[in-house]
Amino acid sequence: MEAISELGTLPALMAGISLSAAAGLRVFLPVLALGLAARFGLLELGEQFAWLASDPVLMVVGIAALLEVGTYYIPIVDNLLDTLATPAAIGGGTVIVAALLPEMHGLLQWGTAALLGGGAAGITQGTTVLARGVSTASTGGLGNPLIATSETGGSLVAILLALLIPVVFGVVVILVLAWLLVRLVRLLRGRRHRAPAPDR
Repeated sequence: MEAISELGTLPALMAGISLSAAAGLRVFLPVLALGLAARFGLLELGEQFAWLASDPVLMVVGIAALLEVGTYYIPIVDNLLDTLATPAAIGGGTVIVAALLPEMHGLLQWGTAALLGGGAAGITQGTTVLARGVSTASTGGLGNPLIATSETGGSLVAILLALLIPVVFGVVVILVLAWLLVRLVRLLRGRRHRAPAPDR
Protein backbone atom coordinates (compact mmCIF):
# COMPACT_ATOMS: atom_id res chain seq x y z
CA MET A 1 0.00 0.00 0.00
CA GLU A 2 1.29 3.43 -0.95
CA ALA A 3 2.07 5.70 1.97
CA ILE A 4 -0.52 8.43 2.59
CA SER A 5 2.23 11.02 2.73
CA GLU A 6 3.31 10.08 -0.80
CA LEU A 7 -0.17 10.93 -2.09
CA GLY A 8 0.19 14.57 -1.06
CA THR A 9 -0.38 16.99 1.79
CA LEU A 10 -4.19 16.87 1.67
CA PRO A 11 -4.55 13.13 2.42
CA ALA A 12 -2.02 13.39 5.26
CA LEU A 13 -3.82 16.41 6.72
CA MET A 14 -7.23 14.75 6.39
CA ALA A 15 -5.87 11.63 8.07
CA GLY A 16 -4.55 13.84 10.86
CA ILE A 17 -7.92 15.54 11.40
CA SER A 18 -9.70 12.19 11.44
CA LEU A 19 -7.20 10.69 13.88
CA SER A 20 -7.58 13.79 16.06
CA ALA A 21 -11.34 13.35 16.12
CA ALA A 22 -10.74 9.73 17.15
CA ALA A 23 -8.56 11.07 19.99
CA GLY A 24 -11.67 12.76 21.32
CA LEU A 25 -13.12 9.28 21.81
CA ARG A 26 -9.98 7.58 23.12
CA VAL A 27 -6.84 9.63 23.59
CA PHE A 28 -4.13 7.02 23.22
CA LEU A 29 -5.48 4.70 20.52
CA PRO A 30 -5.00 7.21 17.65
CA VAL A 31 -1.55 8.19 18.93
CA LEU A 32 -0.62 4.51 18.99
CA ALA A 33 -2.05 4.06 15.49
CA LEU A 34 -0.07 7.07 14.26
CA GLY A 35 3.17 5.63 15.62
CA LEU A 36 2.48 2.18 14.18
CA ALA A 37 1.48 3.64 10.80
CA ALA A 38 4.75 5.56 10.71
CA ARG A 39 6.68 2.45 11.75
CA PHE A 40 5.22 0.44 8.87
CA GLY A 41 5.62 3.22 6.32
CA LEU A 42 1.96 4.13 5.87
CA LEU A 43 2.46 7.65 7.21
CA GLU A 44 5.53 9.84 7.17
CA LEU A 45 6.08 11.97 10.26
CA GLY A 46 8.01 15.20 10.48
CA GLU A 47 11.60 14.73 11.61
CA GLN A 48 10.92 16.16 15.06
CA PHE A 49 8.13 13.61 15.59
CA ALA A 50 10.07 10.48 14.69
CA TRP A 51 10.06 9.56 18.38
CA LEU A 52 6.37 8.67 18.08
CA ALA A 53 7.39 5.51 16.19
CA SER A 54 10.12 4.48 18.64
CA ASP A 55 9.84 1.24 20.63
CA PRO A 56 9.68 2.88 24.10
CA VAL A 57 6.94 5.32 23.06
CA LEU A 58 4.89 2.64 21.30
CA MET A 59 5.14 0.42 24.36
CA VAL A 60 4.14 3.16 26.81
CA VAL A 61 1.31 4.45 24.62
CA GLY A 62 0.08 0.89 24.02
CA ILE A 63 -0.14 0.23 27.77
CA ALA A 64 -1.80 3.61 28.31
CA ALA A 65 -4.35 2.80 25.59
CA LEU A 66 -5.28 -0.50 27.27
CA LEU A 67 -5.60 1.17 30.67
CA GLU A 68 -7.72 3.97 29.23
CA VAL A 69 -10.11 1.56 27.54
CA GLY A 70 -10.50 -0.52 30.71
CA THR A 71 -10.85 2.39 33.10
CA TYR A 72 -13.91 3.74 31.31
CA TYR A 73 -15.82 0.65 32.46
CA ILE A 74 -15.34 1.53 36.14
CA PRO A 75 -18.36 3.43 37.55
CA ILE A 76 -17.74 6.98 38.80
CA VAL A 77 -14.11 6.76 37.66
CA ASP A 78 -15.28 7.13 34.06
CA ASN A 79 -16.76 10.55 34.81
CA LEU A 80 -13.63 11.63 36.67
CA LEU A 81 -11.48 10.41 33.79
CA ASP A 82 -13.31 12.78 31.44
CA THR A 83 -11.85 15.69 33.40
CA LEU A 84 -8.34 14.50 32.58
CA ALA A 85 -9.17 13.20 29.11
CA THR A 86 -10.46 16.52 27.77
CA PRO A 87 -7.17 18.47 27.86
CA ALA A 88 -5.26 15.28 26.99
CA ALA A 89 -7.43 14.74 23.90
CA ILE A 90 -6.91 18.33 22.74
CA GLY A 91 -3.16 17.96 23.25
CA GLY A 92 -3.13 14.59 21.50
CA GLY A 93 -5.07 15.94 18.52
CA THR A 94 -2.70 18.88 18.25
CA VAL A 95 0.36 16.61 18.24
CA ILE A 96 -1.19 14.26 15.67
CA VAL A 97 -1.84 17.01 13.12
CA ALA A 98 1.49 18.74 13.82
CA ALA A 99 3.29 15.46 13.15
CA LEU A 100 1.65 15.16 9.72
CA LEU A 101 1.93 18.78 8.58
CA PRO A 102 4.70 19.68 6.13
CA GLU A 103 7.68 21.53 7.56
CA MET A 104 6.76 25.13 8.30
CA HIS A 105 7.48 27.87 10.83
CA GLY A 106 7.02 26.48 14.32
CA LEU A 107 4.34 28.95 15.42
CA LEU A 108 2.33 28.48 12.22
CA GLN A 109 2.64 24.70 12.44
CA TRP A 110 1.50 24.49 16.05
CA GLY A 111 -1.21 27.11 15.57
CA THR A 112 -2.65 25.20 12.63
CA ALA A 113 -2.34 21.91 14.50
CA ALA A 114 -4.09 23.33 17.56
CA LEU A 115 -6.93 24.71 15.45
CA LEU A 116 -7.48 21.62 13.29
CA GLY A 117 -6.30 18.76 15.51
CA GLY A 118 -7.02 20.19 18.94
CA GLY A 119 -10.34 21.55 17.72
CA ALA A 120 -11.43 18.22 16.23
CA ALA A 121 -10.50 16.34 19.39
CA GLY A 122 -12.10 18.96 21.63
CA ILE A 123 -15.44 18.92 19.82
CA THR A 124 -15.58 15.12 19.87
CA GLN A 125 -14.54 14.93 23.51
CA GLY A 126 -17.05 17.60 24.53
CA THR A 127 -19.83 15.60 22.90
CA THR A 128 -18.86 12.40 24.71
CA VAL A 129 -18.62 14.21 28.06
CA LEU A 130 -22.18 15.49 27.63
CA ALA A 131 -23.42 12.06 26.54
CA ARG A 132 -21.83 10.37 29.55
CA GLY A 133 -23.23 13.03 31.86
CA VAL A 134 -26.75 12.48 30.51
CA SER A 135 -26.32 8.71 30.85
CA THR A 136 -25.09 9.04 34.43
CA ALA A 137 -27.99 11.30 35.36
CA SER A 138 -30.68 9.22 33.64
CA THR A 139 -29.46 5.66 34.33
CA GLY A 140 -27.35 6.11 37.44
CA GLY A 141 -24.32 5.10 35.39
CA LEU A 142 -25.76 1.77 34.24
CA GLY A 143 -25.76 2.93 30.64
CA ASN A 144 -22.18 4.21 30.75
CA PRO A 145 -20.54 0.90 29.71
CA LEU A 146 -22.55 1.04 26.48
CA ILE A 147 -21.24 4.56 25.83
CA ALA A 148 -17.69 3.42 26.67
CA THR A 149 -17.96 0.53 24.20
CA SER A 150 -19.34 2.84 21.51
CA GLU A 151 -16.50 5.31 22.06
CA THR A 152 -13.80 2.64 21.81
CA GLY A 153 -15.41 1.07 18.76
CA GLY A 154 -15.91 4.46 17.15
CA SER A 155 -12.28 5.38 17.73
CA LEU A 156 -11.06 2.12 16.17
CA VAL A 157 -13.33 2.50 13.12
CA ALA A 158 -12.27 6.14 12.68
CA ILE A 159 -8.60 5.15 12.85
CA LEU A 160 -9.08 2.44 10.22
CA LEU A 161 -11.00 4.69 7.82
CA ALA A 162 -8.56 7.56 8.37
CA LEU A 163 -5.74 5.34 7.16
CA LEU A 164 -7.64 3.61 4.33
CA ILE A 165 -9.63 6.47 2.79
CA PRO A 166 -8.21 9.64 4.38
CA VAL A 167 -9.71 12.26 2.06
CA VAL A 168 -13.23 10.83 1.81
CA PHE A 169 -13.45 10.06 5.50
CA GLY A 170 -11.82 13.38 6.37
CA VAL A 171 -14.60 15.26 4.56
CA VAL A 172 -17.21 13.22 6.45
CA VAL A 173 -15.47 13.92 9.76
CA ILE A 174 -15.30 17.67 9.08
CA LEU A 175 -19.02 17.78 8.23
CA VAL A 176 -19.93 15.79 11.36
CA LEU A 177 -17.70 18.00 13.53
CA ALA A 178 -19.32 21.14 12.13
CA TRP A 179 -22.76 19.70 12.93
CA LEU A 180 -21.69 18.69 16.44
CA LEU A 181 -20.19 22.14 17.07
CA VAL A 182 -23.46 23.83 16.11
CA ARG A 183 -25.40 21.47 18.39
CA LEU A 184 -23.01 22.02 21.28
CA VAL A 185 -23.19 25.80 20.94
CA ARG A 186 -26.99 25.72 20.82
CA LEU A 187 -27.13 23.42 23.85
CA LEU A 188 -24.80 25.61 25.89
CA ARG A 189 -26.71 28.76 24.92
CA GLY A 190 -29.97 27.08 25.88
CA ARG A 191 -28.60 26.12 29.28
CA ARG A 192 -27.36 29.65 29.89
CA HIS A 193 -30.75 31.15 29.02
CA ARG A 194 -32.54 28.65 31.29
CA ALA A 195 -30.26 29.42 34.25
CA PRO A 196 -32.21 31.20 37.06
CA ALA A 197 -31.40 34.86 37.53
CA PRO A 198 -29.45 35.59 40.74
CA ASP A 199 -31.41 37.06 43.65
CA ARG A 200 -30.95 40.75 44.25
